Amino acid sequence: MKKLISLLLIGLLAACASVVKVEGEQVVNQRMSVRLTDAWNKVNVPGSKQPYEIWTQEGLALDQLRLWAAVQPGQSLMTPVSSAGSGQKAPRAPTYTAGMAPDQLVNLFEVMYSADGSIVSMDRMDPVVFAGEKGVRFEFSVTRKSDDVQLRGVGWVAVRKNELYAASFVAPRLSFYQRLAPKAERVVQSARIAG
Repeated sequence: MKKLISLLLIGLLAACASVVKVEGEQVVNQRMSVRLTDAWNKVNVPGSKQPYEIWTQEGLALDQLRLWAAVQPGQSLMTPVSSAGSGQKAPRAPTYTAGMAPDQLVNLFEVMYSADGSIVSMDRMDPVVFAGEKGVRFEFSVTRKSDDVQLRGVGWVAVRKNELYAASFVAPRLSFYQRLAPKAERVVQSARIAG
């Protein structure tokens, strides 16, 4: 019953969201540009104050590319959502702090993807150049709490002038991840920081 209610809530949120097709040159938070070789669907949920943009190819339940640009020290990577009237407090928000080591930066994403009770394991972390800066590429697995779907994920994070820039992509491990991850990689490889 919980799974059915969760799926209905996801569907309701998706119905309230506005979706815009994005192509070509795109700018995230007026600070990071990316060049799209494939069209993506940019999702805007009314009233959402998330500090990232969210794009999808097949729909939010099937794949999500999140992009952060110019996250300031003391700013969270997500706005926690508490269940109104449930008596539960909002989950811990992963907050960026200047001077974090690479493993601490990656841990922010582990905290974020597990905030809803999903199980996350970090599988790999390698140095990389992201958005023209030295950064980290990491791979992870998620067992989504709402429906027990096994997801694969990949993320990139770098810091420039004490501002965090990042991207992450998740999709169901079977079929969707293998097919869509290369499209997300192309977006990320084109990222450039403005200014």
